[in-house]
Amino acid sequence: MKIKFFLSITALALVLAAGCSRAPAAKTPPPVPVFTAKATTQTLPVRIEPPPIGHVLPILSVTVRPQISGLISAVNFQEGQEVKKGDRLFTIDPRPAQAALTLAQGSLQRDIAQLENARIQFARDRKLFEQKLVSQDQFDTSKAAFDALAGSVAADQAAVTNAELNLQYSEIRAPIDGRTGGLQFHEGNVVKSPDDVLVSINQIHPIYAAFAVPEQFLPEIQKQMRERTLPVAASFENLTGEPPQGELTFVDNTVDTATGTILLKATFPNADGRLWPGQFVRLQLTLSELTNAVVVPSQAVQTGQSSPFIYVVKPDATVEPRLVQIGITVQGLSVVQSGVQAGETVVTDGQLRLRPGAKVSDKTSAP
Repeated sequence: MKIKFFLSITALALVLAAGCSRAPAAKTPPPVPVFTAKATTQTLPVRIEPPPIGHVLPILSVTVRPQISGLISAVNFQEGQEVKKGDRLFTIDPRPAQAALTLAQGSLQRDIAQLENARIQFARDRKLFEQKLVSQDQFDTSKAAFDALAGSVAADQAAVTNAELNLQYSEIRAPIDGRTGGLQFHEGNVVKSPDDVLVSINQIHPIYAAFAVPEQFLPEIQKQMRERTLPVAASFENLTGEPPQGELTFVDNTVDTATGTILLKATFPNADGRLWPGQFVRLQLTLSELTNAVVVPSQAVQTGQSSPFIYVVKPDATVEPRLVQIGITVQGLSVVQSGVQAGETVVTDGQLRLRPGAKVSDKTSAP
């Protein structure tokens, strides 16, 4: 009986050993499919984010008013036309001004003749007075007549100058280069000086864009402006082509205490006229540039408990989480100040399925 029991135990052990030798080995998990990208070095502009909203202003805006009253006899331009400084815009009937000038010139000639006669008379009376042949009263009367006529001639000369100016004012010319607005008075209207507004002119080449930024940017703006010109780009809805480029030319002398912002103005050449007075634009002020900065797509940066981290793909296709220090983010690219080197491969999508040491496969390289 003992021999039979031993043989049974031995047979059972052999059966169990054979069964264990046929058990399947543990399977290696398949690589996790992810999207990846290379960390690169680039030169990135440092800008104020989000871009401030501004509005466009003309460099100069002039309201044209008549300097004499009268009838508009001609309008010499079209509404919305580009004009140059000195171009004739309106003609006010010059006949009243011409008549006033003629009258003033006639009065001047008359008084000049009378003054010459008074001068001769006074010279004669002075000689006679010196010879004691005329009285003091007669001498004083002669001198007073001469002085009065001298004053009349001076007044007549001023009247002639004023009449000449009024005649010149009958032609109203553009005081600046710019674009005209809508006409308020037309040919045949009678205008009153200086109340009536004839037209407005806005200078739009170049043109301003005014915007406000938070006051915490002021020290950096002042620092950079001392070293170089700060570029500003403008964009707006339905913009085609490259954004208009300008430069920062004005920083207000006070911070708005109600909003905590400071007013800035950028000047744009606006040669193509794409910026228009009153238009709202989004402005990008470039403060400086980061040269040779290591950048990765922003979606590669993950939020950790103590610090941001990035999954880096090692040469053996496994991933390693690395704590990183992130700088600015510009147009979907984040500057990595430490933790990742240029040329390393980082995971940009699929991080939720990863763990340290996990193998990955790049979706972008799959057929």
